[in-house]
Amino acid sequence: MASCASSRVPTTCERDLAAQLGISEAELVAAHCDYGVVRVEPRANDLLTGLEAVGEVMALTRNESAVHEKIGVYDKVVTGNHNAMVLGENIDLRIFPKVWAHGFAVEKRDGGEIRRSLQFFDAAGEAVHKVHLRPASNLYAYQKLVASLESSTQEPTVTIASSAPGGEGEAQGSVASIDDLRDRWSRLTDVHQFFGMLKTLKLSRREAVRMVGQDYAWLLNNDAVGAMFHHAAEGKMPIMCFVGNRGCIQIHSGPIKSVKPMGPWINVLDETFHLHLRTDHIREVWAVRKPTKDGHVTSLEVYDAQGGMIIQFFGKRHEGEGEREDWRFLAENLPRIPSPTAA
Repeated sequence: MASCASSRVPTTCERDLAAQLGISEAELVAAHCDYGVVRVEPRANDLLTGLEAVGEVMALTRNESAVHEKIGVYDKVVTGNHNAMVLGENIDLRIFPKVWAHGFAVEKRDGGEIRRSLQFFDAAGEAVHKVHLRPASNLYAYQKLVASLESSTQEPTVTIASSAPGGEGEAQGSVASIDDLRDRWSRLTDVHQFFGMLKTLKLSRREAVRMVGQDYAWLLNNDAVGAMFHHAAEGKMPIMCFVGNRGCIQIHSGPIKSVKPMGPWINVLDETFHLHLRTDHIREVWAVRKPTKDGHVTSLEVYDAQGGMIIQFFGKRHEGEGEREDWRFLAENLPRIPSPTAA
């Protein structure tokens, strides 16, 4: 099985091969049980607390259109049944353990090397998070962790749900008015209240940004993401980059340096951070302004054709701090296009 994580730019990997075979990625990995693959229990909290002893690893979280890779240590772990977090300097995660349904410890020979990883999937067989060992990883601690998580069954098949419920697509059945949305939006005091507002109004993110008005959200040219990368790299501007799926959100905080387009991909290839983004999957890019008690903050939100969020960016900031002026200036001066009417 080839791995796109072992390459500097994504090539054919398990996800693509599974799609070609008409099966989920979890089914493809499970088929190799007893041949370099061990089934493990998807106990996210036990995994997170056990990974710190493994030391330096590469954390990978992806969706259909973006791959986010960070090298670092799983430290500052906060466990929880509904939400768990890793708040380390390099590895920064928000995890939703109930979504994790299948897990595997994978060994693959690559020339003279053995590449080791832990891979976790949701009920539909979609990857939610992967942990790849590095040369500096503590192999003994890794093997001890795998043994503690090893499943009592090592069957080479998994039961896959026909589709994973939920997601970031268009909401159904909302009767929210523009006035109600704008009133609630104007009274936000923290960006984390945004999801609760959407849930109350039964709106998807994309529906909300389309409805709210251009003082809070405005549509950008699809090339705005590449322009933002190049300006941020040239100005050594620290940014925050979020890539997520139903089971995990992974965050990079800091500057970016090496931005390299290749075919449909735009890539960040830095020492401890790799990002691969499919620009041909981008349907809309929005600049979004949210009020907080520290003044408004501005994000770039990138959506696919189904209305799901591919990737999100902010200027780097800490709770209690105002927004960076250089980030705000950049976001407000990226090329705009006329906004569509509310769906």
